[in-house]
Amino acid sequence: MQADLERREAEDVVAALGHMKGAMMKLGQMASYLDEGMPEPMREALAGLRSDAPPMSGDLALSEIERGLGRPLHDLFDHVDPEPIAAASIGQVHRARTLDGTEVAVKVQYPGIAEAVAADLDNSETLAMLLGMVFPGLDPQELVEELRARITEELDYVNEADNVRLFADYYRGHPHIWIPDVVTTHSSGTVLTTEFVDGQRFECAFDLPQEERDRVAEILYRFVFRSLNRQYTFNGDPHPGNYLLAPDGRVAFIDFGLVKHFDPNEIEQFARLIRAMLERNARDFRRIAEEVKVLRPGAPFDDQEIYDWFAAYYELILDNETMQVTSEYSGRLLYKTFDARTNEILKHTNVPPTFALIQRINLGLFSLLGRLEATANWRAISEELWAWTSAPPSTPMGEEEAAWIEAGGGVVSPTAG
Repeated sequence: MQADLERREAEDVVAALGHMKGAMMKLGQMASYLDEGMPEPMREALAGLRSDAPPMSGDLALSEIERGLGRPLHDLFDHVDPEPIAAASIGQVHRARTLDGTEVAVKVQYPGIAEAVAADLDNSETLAMLLGMVFPGLDPQELVEELRARITEELDYVNEADNVRLFADYYRGHPHIWIPDVVTTHSSGTVLTTEFVDGQRFECAFDLPQEERDRVAEILYRFVFRSLNRQYTFNGDPHPGNYLLAPDGRVAFIDFGLVKHFDPNEIEQFARLIRAMLERNARDFRRIAEEVKVLRPGAPFDDQEIYDWFAAYYELILDNETMQVTSEYSGRLLYKTFDARTNEILKHTNVPPTFALIQRINLGLFSLLGRLEATANWRAISEELWAWTSAPPSTPMGEEEAAWIEAGGGVVSPTAG
């Protein structure tokens, strides 16, 4: 009976997502990457949303590129492949070559998608209902406005180009992280052209030897937490389709539509929680959790129960020792985050707007690390990246990163955020 109920619920969710092709399809694709820990019927139903969207015809895509750039294609490109190399929820990507011989990737937005997403987002009640269907137990109302803002930004390729430049400038010359540059002259509000990455799909990393999987995982971890703690930005869509394995061993990060910019006070909220957790101070942790509004005041549990419940999210950094991330661990985080039916403390937690995309670390990033079965001393690496510790390098990659910083890398632009 329970399995039948879960399957019917899953089918209802996917049917609703399928009818709302814009914002809802995007949310469905985001959810579909959270494989481990999601009930089997929901995982199977959402898997179809992860597949590439049906592409535009070649003729339509080329005309949309031309229309978006406002100039004939032959004035800008030596060649544009009419067959897309990738298709997603709001646009598709074509390989091309500019007149000066530069190989590029051209992302073009589907015609009418902006209007479709706007219609979805105007229906806040439906958006909240569908979030609740996908993630039972979470009160979605407080997330709606944040998600509306982020998804709306994702439709603006001028905004995404600014995000790409911000990350590309910060990570320029990094030994392991590559952000392909924007080709400004070939970009607009609906067309984004960047350097082409002739790399492997990230899923290939799952079949590499363990040492290589650990190396790739450390790159992802450093990218996410250096960006958050030093650049005050978070690229909020960590799934395999946004990463490529470059031939020279670097990981290329290729999608910056869903980026959250923080101010120092917001980053300090995260830091206060981490410090109280590492100090094993249950009373302080609860007080801070209530102050930053991730825990509602008056929850009927003692301080230690609250501390122990939240500690699962910090398990990788609690002790200064080597630890392997497993799919079982990421699955437990998924259930802890969304299954209120068997989780009483969850009913008293909250996800304020500041923390909305940060949950993607716990769900998206840690799911990938679990699939890689990644092993490292995550606490030691984190202490390199936290501004309040700035510890010396703990790994060979950390030493290379320190040399990159010493040579002038990792400088935040004055206009960042």
